[in-house]
Amino acid sequence: MVVLFLLRWILFRVEFGAGLIKIRGDACWRKLTCLDYHHETQPMPGPLSWFFHHLPKPLHRVEVAANHLTQLVVPFLLFTPQPVASAAAALMIVTQLWLVLSGNFAWLNWIAIVLALSALRLPATAPSVPPAPLWYEVLVLAVAALLLFLSYHPVVNMISRRQVMNRSFDPLHLVNTYGAFGSVSRVRYEVVIEGTLDDAPREDSEWREYEFRGKPGDPRHWPRPFAPYHLRLDWLMWFAALSPGYAGDWFGRLVERLLENDRDTLRLLRRSPSPGTPRPGSSGPASSGTATPPGGSSGRPGRAGSGRSSGSTCPRHGSRGRHTAPGGDSREGGGQRDDGRDAGGAVLPHLPGACPARLPGRGRRRRTRR
Repeated sequence: MVVLFLLRWILFRVEFGAGLIKIRGDACWRKLTCLDYHHETQPMPGPLSWFFHHLPKPLHRVEVAANHLTQLVVPFLLFTPQPVASAAAALMIVTQLWLVLSGNFAWLNWIAIVLALSALRLPATAPSVPPAPLWYEVLVLAVAALLLFLSYHPVVNMISRRQVMNRSFDPLHLVNTYGAFGSVSRVRYEVVIEGTLDDAPREDSEWREYEFRGKPGDPRHWPRPFAPYHLRLDWLMWFAALSPGYAGDWFGRLVERLLENDRDTLRLLRRSPSPGTPRPGSSGPASSGTATPPGGSSGRPGRAGSGRSSGSTCPRHGSRGRHTAPGGDSREGGGQRDDGRDAGGAVLPHLPGACPARLPGRGRRRRTRR
C-alpha cells in the first residue's frame, strides 16, 4: 500500500502541477481558447493533429474545460476509497489517450498512464500473498518518509503564485516539479536547414532541405506517429524556433556535424539532400506555418499545412535575403538592418552558432532558416 501511495503521489503532482501552471499562465487557458492553436503549434504533430485542429471551436472549449477538471479536481480523488479512486484514474487514462491520438508527446502520456494504473483496482479481489519480512517493511517506510520529506519544496513551489515548472530541488533529482504548456504559441515557426552544392551561394543557387523524421517540414508530407519513442533532436528544433536561447548550446555543433557529413548525425534525419562532402554554410530566411483549412466540399485535407518565409537566423553569406513577416509582407534583399530588424521594423530571429566558421575542404554549403 505504501508503494502504491507513492505512485499516486507522483501522479497527483504531475497532474495538479500541470493544471496549476496552465490556469496561472496563458490567458487562453482561462478563456478556454488554447486548443484553437495548440494542436497546430505543439512540438511534434501526429497524423491526426490536423483533424483535431479543425474540430469545431465549441468542442475545443469542451476539451479545455475537461482538461481543467481532470488536472485540478480529479487528482484529489486518487486518495479516496475504491471505487472512486479507480474512476478518477480511469478518467486520467482516457485524457492521456486523447493526447496520444492528438499529437506525438513521446513517452510522457504513457508514463502518466502507467502511474494511473496504481489507482485502479485490478483485479477486484487482491490475491493472497505471504507477509513481507520486517526489514523490507522498514526499508519501504524509510524510503517513503524520505520522498515525502523531499516533496516539501516541490509542493511549496506548486502552490506558490510564482510557480516554476520542470525544476528539481535536490541534487539527486529524486523529487521534482512538473508542468507543461503554461503558454501556447499562436503561430508555428520552424527552423529549416538547407544545403547547396555551389562553392559560393548565388541568387540562383539551388537549396535543398534537410528533412527530419518527425519535425514538420515539407507540407506535402503527412506527420507520422512516433510516440512513445522520443525524437529528441526534433523536439529541440521546436524549442529552437520558440526562442534562440534554447539553441545556443547545441545548434552550432549540429550545423558543423552536417557540414562534416557526420554519419551518426545524418542517421537522426529522415533525408539528407546529398551524400556528397559538405561545403561551409550560410543562412536563409525563416518560415512560419499554418494548418491548411479543409479542402473542397468534402472537407478532407489536401496537405498537412502551408508555410512562408519570415526572417533570417543570421546574415546570409554572399547573397541577399528575403524576409516575409507572419503577416505576409515580403521584402527583397538588403532588408535586414544592423539592429536585427527588417526594413519594416519586425524583429528577425537569430540562432547563436547558426553560422559556423568555414571548414577546410570541399563540400556542401548549409543554411538555416527559422
